[in-house]
Amino acid sequence: MKIAAYIRVSTVSQNLAGQKAAIKRWLKGQGISDKHVQWFEDKKSGDNTDRPAFKAMQQAVFDGQVKTIVVYKLDRVSRKLAEGLNVLQDWLDKGIRVVSVTQQFDFSGSTGKLVAAVLLGIAEMEQEARRERQQDGIEQAKKKGVYKTNGDRRRGHRKKTPKLVATLYADGMSASEIASDLQIARSTVYKYLGEVAK
Repeated sequence: MKIAAYIRVSTVSQNLAGQKAAIKRWLKGQGISDKHVQWFEDKKSGDNTDRPAFKAMQQAVFDGQVKTIVVYKLDRVSRKLAEGLNVLQDWLDKGIRVVSVTQQFDFSGSTGKLVAAVLLGIAEMEQEARRERQQDGIEQAKKKGVYKTNGDRRRGHRKKTPKLVATLYADGMSASEIASDLQIARSTVYKYLGEVAK
């Protein structure tokens, strides 16, 4: 293996196919054969680097098996600025080329580090804004009486009602954000929105 391709989504209900297809297009455009690529796939939040596939990739880096790391987007590595920069710096110090296919950028060199800091900072701000919107949506749902907990489940677990989904959507959350936060499929979000609209 010379190239590590890393893809990540936040929940098991989300699909990695889009990220994988984008990276495959980039690899093909670079004339890189699949036999030189190892895929690392996580379905876990980017809040920290405690993810099985990420750890396996880090081990491959440590073992000197990786020369290039290709990601769909830099925030797939981490959504935390300090942590993401530490990981990136470690890779660059080892002489590893880091490429984000959607941001069309190679993060090697001092300019790459600066751009990475900006992009990771934006990702962290977006995540914080999403959490604030989620909390605002929950507060609105509570006021409207549609935010419920199910006593049969662990304390604080949300009951995923169409009204809650509609309230979160009306308060500015995207379907993807709602799906991720409620740990339901995006198609279920659209289904619930359709039910409420009837």
